[in-house]
Order: sequence, then structure tokens, then C-alpha cells
Amino acid sequence: QVQLVESGGGLVQAGGSLRLSCAASGRTFTSYAMAWFRQAPGKEREFVATISRTGGEKYYVDSVKGRFTISRDNGKFTVYLQMNSLKPEDTAVYYCAAGLRATIPFDSGYWGQGTQVTVSS
Repeated sequence: QVQLVESGGGLVQAGGSLRLSCAASGRTFTSYAMAWFRQAPGKEREFVATISRTGGEKYYVDSVKGRFTISRDNGKFTVYLQMNSLKPEDTAVYYCAAGLRATIPFDSGYWGQGTQVTVSS
């Protein structure tokens, strides 16, 4: 099993940047592909990005391509989501997830508790 704890959310103006972090417990971190999802009020949870176990493969939802970057540090058991050029429509609770493969759809067995990102216009 793996436990995931997100951090780094907050309030930012449109055009600004935030970096989310997701720290994983245990030494099994490198056994998992990782992903970020988000859920806006009144909407279903949406896939944002995924990264393979080694970091060699990355995939994004079209709406964030060119603005968001997913990365991981296997030595620190942490996955990141660098978010630039933020838009009000990026406002959501962002969740970290762990799964077997960096694919779309991403099949996750583990979720973090989420971190709120609010982008003001």
C-alpha cells in the first residue's frame, strides 16, 4: 500500500503559478505510476496528468498542455505538478493518485486527500 499527502495549493491570481507536491509513504513509490486529477465544484473528477515509474513518459489532458508539468523525484518519494499561466477554470481540488501504469484512462488504487487550488480573475 501507499499513502499520499498533497500540499502546495492556495489562492493565486490568473496568470500566476503554483507547484503542487504529493509525498508518498513507503519504499514502494517507484513501483507506481503517478497522476494528478482535479475536481471542480459541481463537476466530476477529471484526469490532469500522469507520469510513468521512471518519469520517462508523461501525458496530459489537452486543457493543460503547455501550462502544466508533471515530474517526480524517486529519491524523495514525491511527485510534483508545476502549474503556470493559471486560469480561473483551473480552480478545483487537486488529487494525487498512484496506479500501475501511466495510461489514459488512469486506473488508480490509491488517492490523496486533495489540496484546494483557487485562481481569481
